This record gives sequence, structure tokens and C-alpha cells, in this order.
Amino acid sequence: MATSGGLPSYGAVSHRSSIRSGYGNNQDEIQVRVDPMNELDQEVDGLRSKLSMLKNVAQEIGNEAKYQSDLISQLQMTVIKAQAGVKNNMRWINKKIIQSGSSHLYHVILFALLCCFVVYFLAKFRR
Repeated sequence: MATSGGLPSYGAVSHRSSIRSGYGNNQDEIQVRVDPMNELDQEVDGLRSKLSMLKNVAQEIGNEAKYQSDLISQLQMTVIKAQAGVKNNMRWINKKIIQSGSSHLYHVILFALLCCFVVYFLAKFRR
């Protein structure tokens, strides 16, 4: 890359403009040199660095979304297993309640029969 006057040259003509103060033949002249290529290069470099940062942010967002998706999938599997365990335990508890309920019913019937025999024998012996 060749430079002219300390400024890089990219094969394009550098644009220079001058501003004159006053009108006519006034010798007070102010010249301003503007090199749009240098300014554009700086802007492009700035945009490239910002684009690179945005690309990195987008990749991090994608990685985080994938991680959270995997975490949700694992949580769903855990919830499904927990639901199956709760369902099995509820079946077992219901079965035990039914068994103890029928056992309890047998005890109540036997107690009632025993009471009937006691009342019968008491009534028979009192006479």
C-alpha cells in the first residue's frame, strides 16, 4: 500500500477540498484537507470490530439457548420419572388402604359377634 503525504493510498484519488474566507480576490485563504478514504477506512474498521463483537454475542446467545434447552429436556425427564414414581406409590397406598380397610371390617364384625355372644350369655345366666 503506497502512501502519499503520510496518508494511505488505495489506488483511488484522494479528495481534497478548500474553504476560502471572504469573496473575490481576498488573499486570506484557509485550506482544509479532507481525506475521505482514511475516514472511511476508520469507519469500516470500527464497523468490523462491532460486527465481530455482535457475532460473538450471537454465538454466546446460541450456546446459552442450547444449554437451557438441554437443561429443560433433562428437567422434563426428571418430572416424568417423578410422576411415574408418585403414580406407583399412590397405587401401593390405595392397595394398602383397601387391604387394611377389609381387615378392619373383619375386626369390627368379630367384635360385634363377640358382643352379641357376651350379651346372650349374660342374659342366659341372669335368669
